[in-house]
Amino acid sequence: MGNHVFDLIENASDAAFAIDADRKITAWNATAQRLLGYSAPEVVGMRCGQVLQASLPGGEFLCHGDCDLFKCFLDCRPYGVPQAILKHRDGEQVSASIASIAMSQRARRIYADKVMAVVFLREGMATPPVTQQHRLQVFTLGGFGVTVAGRSVDIGKWKRKQAVALLKYLVNQLDHPVHRECLLDYLWPKADESQGLGRLKVAIYCLRRELRALGIGDDVLKTVGDTYILRRDSVWLDVDTFERLFAKGRSLQDQMKWGEALEHFAEARHLYRGDYLEEEVYADWCAEERGCLHELYLEMLARTAECHAKLEQYSEAVHICRKALVFDPCRENFHYALMEHLLSSGYPDLALAQYRQCMQILAQEFDASPLPKTQRLYEQILNGADCVRESINK
Repeated sequence: MGNHVFDLIENASDAAFAIDADRKITAWNATAQRLLGYSAPEVVGMRCGQVLQASLPGGEFLCHGDCDLFKCFLDCRPYGVPQAILKHRDGEQVSASIASIAMSQRARRIYADKVMAVVFLREGMATPPVTQQHRLQVFTLGGFGVTVAGRSVDIGKWKRKQAVALLKYLVNQLDHPVHRECLLDYLWPKADESQGLGRLKVAIYCLRRELRALGIGDDVLKTVGDTYILRRDSVWLDVDTFERLFAKGRSLQDQMKWGEALEHFAEARHLYRGDYLEEEVYADWCAEERGCLHELYLEMLARTAECHAKLEQYSEAVHICRKALVFDPCRENFHYALMEHLLSSGYPDLALAQYRQCMQILAQEFDASPLPKTQRLYEQILNGADCVRESINK
């Protein structure tokens, strides 16, 4: 019986693979290789999210630390997504549906947890769509998006735009009571109280109606006196998962478990599509949260580069530092780290060029010079790159 699941995968006409209790791929068939370009030896042992990099047509990520797919497997329930966007090995996007077989507890014992579930991928859109338990998922990193039961919600088609604006504001205050006066100031700052209250009632009604149409119960949005509360226990929020993954990665790094830390940082980085509610450029009500998450993301990139350096993966550390500088080019700590990693990679000339770029950016943006620490590294590279490289690698 132990080989039955693997025979099923190997002989399936659809692309198919198996994952274990750690979300790592344990089997991968030839059709999956044709669909996504990866051979079995390349992907076995990798986490499925790293390979699929799946998202919904609206851009919301499916592959993250709290993905519904894996939660269903833990509960021994099948899962399906009628349309998803997967990433081919060459970077191209592949449209596919996702279906699965979740192993029972008895089957898991037989397979010694080597198979948690079998996942099938079929190019194109599934018909009919697979039904799921209804759950509201909200994406805020890199723009606002909503999904329910593995499907993107086209909030642009909601009849009242105030319902979308209201949902955004309540998400920003998730699980905290928001007084109606705050909502009136946000949505209709120039309206008189009577007119504003009437509009607010309509907006609340429309938001509940839209959520109800998606299968979300009215209890997700509570009314308590003159306040409204969007309940955290009824909403999955990408920020919560991002922060949890970062905290776990940081803890593992502090324990010098560099590889495990990198796995968590990679998942968090994948989830961070951009700054928090980046379309609300001039909104004061979400500026503080955006700033905090921006700093957290940069700290995570710095820690990611440090972990790669500890594993002597200097080219990966260089890539992360460059990614951070594209995101925020004025961060001198990344210029400094990039100089170190370029030197460790055997490119002192590129390290010197990076210093000159740092100096130019700081002069243009702040009329300032690099810190003494950065200047010293530059001088040391000029005077003897080999000695500096040995010092860094120690």
